[in-house]
Amino acid sequence: MENEFQEGKEEVIQAWYMDNTEEDQRLPHHRKPKQFVSIDKLAELGVLSWRLNADDYENDDALKKIREARGYSYMDICEVFPEKLPNYEAKIKSFFEEHLHTDEEIRYCLEGSGYFDVRDENDQWIRVAVKKGGMIVLPAGIYHRFTLDTNNYIKALRLFVGEPVWTPHNRPNDHLPSRKEYLDSLMNKAAAVEAR
Repeated sequence: MENEFQEGKEEVIQAWYMDNTEEDQRLPHHRKPKQFVSIDKLAELGVLSWRLNADDYENDDALKKIREARGYSYMDICEVFPEKLPNYEAKIKSFFEEHLHTDEEIRYCLEGSGYFDVRDENDQWIRVAVKKGGMIVLPAGIYHRFTLDTNNYIKALRLFVGEPVWTPHNRPNDHLPSRKEYLDSLMNKAAAVEAR
């Protein structure tokens, strides 16, 4: 499943290492020179992604196939923009707090765009830009955060296995089993690469 629906994915999902400036979180925060990160590198970190047809998501066989294969039984739609969210600036800042979840975080961008920042194996931030048609899965236990970009708008489909769990565990929460399992999976992947 992870290798399907990949055509044109780089048009809707891009990633790069972030700088360390304190400028507006909605800016791209490229390093100088820019350091892009491949989709394959994201996959090594456990971040899965696809390009789907956001204009017909309700009837999209590709989305149905992913949902069935991965057990995503619950869906809802979330829109984030200044006119919709009371205390918008404060909310955006709260989304940007570094945290993890004990379950996957699955987001499918139907309109607009945003940034999902994830930590790599060396604890450096990678910014993942997601546009309309991009779907990503952040693994349970990965430290991450979310922000809109300067367009200040995203409409996203949220998917879950079973009933939705919204609980963020702000860093540090390295004692949680999902964090330990995630770190173990990174070490196992690294060992497998070295063994080749």
